[in-house]
Amino acid sequence: MSRAAAPFGRLVCSGRALPLLLLGLALLAWFGTLGWRDLITPDEGRYSELSRAMLASGDWISPRLNGFLYFEKPPLQYWATAIAFALFGLNDFAARLWPALAAALAVLALWWTARRVIGEKAALYAACVLGSSAWWIGNSHFVNLDASLSAALGVALVAVWYGLREAATPGETRAAMLAAWLAMALAMLSKGLVGIVLPGMVLVVYTLWSRDLLVWRRLQWGSGPLLFLAVAAPWFILVSLRHAEFAHFFFIEQHFTRYLTHTHRPGPWWYFLPLLLIGLVPWTTLLPGALRLGLRRETGRFQGNRLLLTWAVVIFVFFSISGSKLPSYILPIFPALALLVGQHALRLSARRLSVHALLMAGLSLAGAVALVALTQGTRGDGQAWAGGELAYRNWIAAGLVAIALFCITAAIAARRARPAAAIVAMAFGGLIGTQLIMLGHQTVARDKTARELAAAFQAALPADAPVFTVSTHDQSLPYYLRRPVTMVNYVDEFATGQRIEPGRNLPTEEAFAGLWRSLPAAGAYMRLETFQRWQAAGLPMRVIYRDPSRVGVIRPPS
Repeated sequence: MSRAAAPFGRLVCSGRALPLLLLGLALLAWFGTLGWRDLITPDEGRYSELSRAMLASGDWISPRLNGFLYFEKPPLQYWATAIAFALFGLNDFAARLWPALAAALAVLALWWTARRVIGEKAALYAACVLGSSAWWIGNSHFVNLDASLSAALGVALVAVWYGLREAATPGETRAAMLAAWLAMALAMLSKGLVGIVLPGMVLVVYTLWSRDLLVWRRLQWGSGPLLFLAVAAPWFILVSLRHAEFAHFFFIEQHFTRYLTHTHRPGPWWYFLPLLLIGLVPWTTLLPGALRLGLRRETGRFQGNRLLLTWAVVIFVFFSISGSKLPSYILPIFPALALLVGQHALRLSARRLSVHALLMAGLSLAGAVALVALTQGTRGDGQAWAGGELAYRNWIAAGLVAIALFCITAAIAARRARPAAAIVAMAFGGLIGTQLIMLGHQTVARDKTARELAAAFQAALPADAPVFTVSTHDQSLPYYLRRPVTMVNYVDEFATGQRIEPGRNLPTEEAFAGLWRSLPAAGAYMRLETFQRWQAAGLPMRVIYRDPSRVGVIRPPS
């Protein structure tokens, strides 16, 4: 063995290389697949286009979606993704990089903090749980704002948890609380007032439950709020000064009206329960024990596990009673649950840990079998399953089988008194199985993305020719086209932007038809029924793209 290879050989022989190898494989699985899937409408197309437009215009204050002012959300993710585009190019990997990076950094922060609070092994277990939970992976590999919000809130949680522990020195407490204020500021820049409202509600409920006022005396009320305002306030001030309409729309309509009414995506009170049980795979069977752990009173004044349980329950209930619900809303509870599940797993005997792993394996295999059985024959509406749907079914089944196989491996490791190996095996099962399910979505993505449609327009039209979307809109089209399109007879979330800047869209299909006939070159995207109606009316169109429900056309030469 050469001198250069000797240190590596000693590292391998000592066994210290294995953790590094596993970490490298996990990072490869985490970041290596970001660009493999097309961006889909609406969320991925929307937020990627906002970032692309910000980079193209150089205006980092006023977000624009398809050319219209867009005030629904703050700009942290737009800024981060625009920087990723500048560094790595305008591609799908860069579009998904910020949520994936933010979620990974939250796992790292949880592990680093937990080492000091609950010990090395419990910290490893908790980090494995968070980094391999299906919902944490799925949302962090999808362009949305909830991964960034949840990562920032997760850092705020562990910072407070760290700063309040009995062994914390005054310096550690001060640094931790300032980190929490900074994280809340980033959370507010990610998605608005929930960045400070949710932690505030959690601390109030925790105080009432534990009768511990210590947290309020340690929150650094002097420098903390100043740091929060220094980070969070400038953009809100600048955009309000530039656009008088912003404050009412953002704070009143997008926060209070949306939460208190059923005008946006209503759902039953139990809406999030199945999402929680599925989202915590492959750790779902450990959830009851983890919740019981949070109910127990600990020695000492600070009840750390009660704070974690309060965080999970308060946020879950807050969004369950909301008038508007989206699946990703409960993502911020996962860091708290991971810390509880990790501690609970550490307390399990080898036999009980093995039983949990085998139970999770059995549930995963049952899910795969049920999925295949339910997709035999025809769908509930009597129609045959599409080829892409059946292909995606196979990917989902493969992901569930992968989870099951890793859980069986974990059960064997637990039986051999190797609990850490069992936890790592289950974590890789969750990571690889969920990634297979995510990657398989590409088989049905064609109807949810405009990548091929944009390529057809780019090949058939001059770069300056207008493109119209008629009585419909695909949020991924401007992103893949690399420029805005003109919307016809379409409002939806563009209502505020169209009110502020009228004239950027066409209000009726008749206005579009008149303009279309006068243009030397143009493209249009519409639903199949709209195309058939205007084809029957004699509007000159040549089809350049078609799928079962959508048509792309260009204006043929006169």
